[in-house]
Amino acid sequence: MINLEVPAKARALVNQAYQAAAEVFRPISRKYDRAEHAYPSELDMFAALLDGLNSSGEGGAGAAGVRRDEKADKKSGNRNGANMNVALGTIEMCWGDVGLLLSMPRQGLGNAAIASVANEEQLARFGKIWAAMAITEPDCGSDSAAINTTARLDGDAYVLNGEKIFVTSGERADAVVVWATLDKSKGRAAIKSFVVEKGTPGFEVVRLEHKLGIRASDTAVLRFDNCRVPKENLLGTPEIDTKKGFAGVMQTFDNTRPLVAAMAVGVARAALEETARILAEAGVTVDYDKPAHHQHAAAATYLELESDYESAYLLTLESAWMADNRKPNSLQASMAKAKAGRSVVDITLRCVELAGALGYTEESLLEKWSRDAKILDIFEGTQQIQQLIVARRLLGKSSADLK
Repeated sequence: MINLEVPAKARALVNQAYQAAAEVFRPISRKYDRAEHAYPSELDMFAALLDGLNSSGEGGAGAAGVRRDEKADKKSGNRNGANMNVALGTIEMCWGDVGLLLSMPRQGLGNAAIASVANEEQLARFGKIWAAMAITEPDCGSDSAAINTTARLDGDAYVLNGEKIFVTSGERADAVVVWATLDKSKGRAAIKSFVVEKGTPGFEVVRLEHKLGIRASDTAVLRFDNCRVPKENLLGTPEIDTKKGFAGVMQTFDNTRPLVAAMAVGVARAALEETARILAEAGVTVDYDKPAHHQHAAAATYLELESDYESAYLLTLESAWMADNRKPNSLQASMAKAKAGRSVVDITLRCVELAGALGYTEESLLEKWSRDAKILDIFEGTQQIQQLIVARRLLGKSSADLK
């Protein structure tokens, strides 16, 4: 059974992540929000420290994968492993700044894909690189099965053609994990993921987007024009199994959706703590021993937001715990992502309201957090898609039955 307290062995990591967020991220948060597309060079040394944590097996605040171990699967007992550590670390780091976390070298969403589905040889080759993830296309948003980018086998290489948009770290990363179809006529089962390294002929960064939030992170448009990728760079198996569908590449989301939920939880907590400070300075006391309707209206609203935060936090930890304990977590990952994504948008906007004029100005980071929050409800599957996935899982419906 899940223990709702932070695991004892993770407390040192959580404290370290909090200190880094407070001492490294927070002081430069506004600087890189204003200087969009400027690389935060302060992160290089910190990224090296995270590499050390990850190589130790304890996990850090970056990308990790849901890997299955047959020997470990036969063992009994509960465990709190890398997925729980990464979720807890991510919460702390995003309490500091979510855009800066997304700018961390070698901690991209593509790294989670590689960690989840790569074979041992691919892990050895790509385990140390910084990998972005390219899924979304101009005509393909939340429906990943509608991907039009093609991969055609030609001798010892696949030839990729297509365009990807909204690729986080698309310019800065060393490589991109690209989703493409081997045969459009065979539907989603033919969709595979490929590691495409920077400098590969035919691979072009078209432009960088100007964004509402997470402005410290670069978001790129990528184009692939007869881009030849070694066939060894296909993650997973090249066989098209129409019965299995594209479960292999979708397994990545079982890991990245809890991470995005953790990002949302961290931002929400930052907003709540700042709002509590502002309310206290205004003389508004939040009393946890009194019913909400017997308190100041601002205090009652704060209690409502805090309860929303707690539910998102617990769902996020549950999905990470299930991954560590070798339990299928697709349903819980989508539930956590849906709840946390919706909650962080509501919490940050209402915290801006509670803070009044101070919440709307750049004197506080509240307005920035409200802008950063929206993307957490969109990427890695929108709110609407998460609810659709949850409904399919609970009702036992397929994607063809329930659209």
